[in-house]
Amino acid sequence: MGQLEHSAGAASGAHQDMVTAAQVSERTRFVLRWVILVVVLVGPWWAWVTRPGSAPDPGAASAARVGAVAPAFVANRLTGGQVALGDLKGKVVVLNFWAAWCPPCRAEMPALNKAQQNLGDKGLVVLGINQMEDRQTVGTFTQALGLSFSIGLDQSGSISRQYRVQALPTTYIIDRTGVIRDVVFGGPMSQALVESTVSPLLQP
Repeated sequence: MGQLEHSAGAASGAHQDMVTAAQVSERTRFVLRWVILVVVLVGPWWAWVTRPGSAPDPGAASAARVGAVAPAFVANRLTGGQVALGDLKGKVVVLNFWAAWCPPCRAEMPALNKAQQNLGDKGLVVLGINQMEDRQTVGTFTQALGLSFSIGLDQSGSISRQYRVQALPTTYIIDRTGVIRDVVFGGPMSQALVESTVSPLLQP
């Protein structure tokens, strides 16, 4: 009788061990599934934002830094025609890289718009470079926010690669001689920040 009870107890213990092992195995599979899902979803995005880029001029990438001349580019305007950065020499340029899907980009647009309205007659040019979105999306976005500053289209991503833009928004402050004087990574920027940053550069 005692042997039967001992056998039953051992069997019960073995069964519990098997159940525990199965539960652990199931939890492990659950965690692995989530890890794989995160890698699948985040991996392509991370590969894109950290890509080395392919600027045709090897020196152009290193030039997109404070104290260097801003790399030249030509972009199609949202409203038609083209805008060349070189044509804006003599102006203080706020070069803002953005996209319609980016919440902080949207949040800082009114500040940029107001800065253009307040300081445009003193030589400020706000130039928004939309990153890789179609003209209709960009047009709908700018109309909804009532934006009046210039918008260039970087549909191929070549200008963003030239400036090594890895996060949105990214804003370059360029002085009247075409030299990068400041870079703001992320946002949203306030109107006070924009105007206090550019005001010294607008002095005659």
